[in-house]
Amino acid sequence: MTEQPRPAITAMWAWDNPVDPALDARGRGYAPAAADRLAAFARAGGLQHVYVLAPTLPPALPTARSGSSGPARGPVDAWLAEAVTALHDAGVTVSAVAGARAATPHWVDAVTALAPFDRLQVAVVPWAGPGEGRTAADVGAATADAVVAVSDVAGSLPVDVCVPWWFATTTTDDGRSLLDPLLGSVGAVALAAPAAHAEGPDGVLERAAPAVDALVAAGRPFTVGVQADTPELAGGSEHTFFDEGPVALIRECGTVAAALAGVPGFGGVAVKAHRAWRRLLGV
Repeated sequence: MTEQPRPAITAMWAWDNPVDPALDARGRGYAPAAADRLAAFARAGGLQHVYVLAPTLPPALPTARSGSSGPARGPVDAWLAEAVTALHDAGVTVSAVAGARAATPHWVDAVTALAPFDRLQVAVVPWAGPGEGRTAADVGAATADAVVAVSDVAGSLPVDVCVPWWFATTTTDDGRSLLDPLLGSVGAVALAAPAAHAEGPDGVLERAAPAVDALVAAGRPFTVGVQADTPELAGGSEHTFFDEGPVALIRECGTVAAALAGVPGFGGVAVKAHRAWRRLLGV
């Protein structure tokens, strides 16, 4: 039997949930994110991994372990549990994702109590550059601190990170890149290298190259992240396939996957995010 080629796109971020914001402040009201529909989309795309944003409620009751408060529950938590089950039934592994500011020991306690996530991911957003009032060094330090805090309480769960391409080329006062402190402490890296084309100046491959070299040298598995978000959300049309359309997204992701196919640790392309990808496809 001839082995089927692996799809170029192997992962995606699911940034939205179907919960009515009137019922839970964390709700996004996005119906296609219902557990069964999310799993069906992942299965249809041949995805291996889904990175699910897992926001938690503020601490509720004190826990015996740390004296801090235990996980609170709400409709979004129920959806998370259903989504993980549905994705697992579809043969997809699931990472719980939080931004660096939200990735705390309480967050780990909360998400691991909700569902059997396969991995945890500390994510840097936005990808285009530091948010207003923050420097690249601030973002790098916050990310490294969050990885340590999460790893200290994660037990056997692998702790991964999502970082943008400029982490590999931005250095701090000690001459090390923002990526360097993470290479020895994370399980895998989702390397965000968003662009509107794969090859050439400011393309996905050019942006990713310095980080890919560092990841290979460190022996870290990785995916390469691209965006389907609107230019407003992505930080400019040069960071997304939104204006290029679905055919370009598939074609250019194929080009990225073909170029990196022989690179140790490369695990395919990841798309941000579920809602944007569906909108691009018109489904």
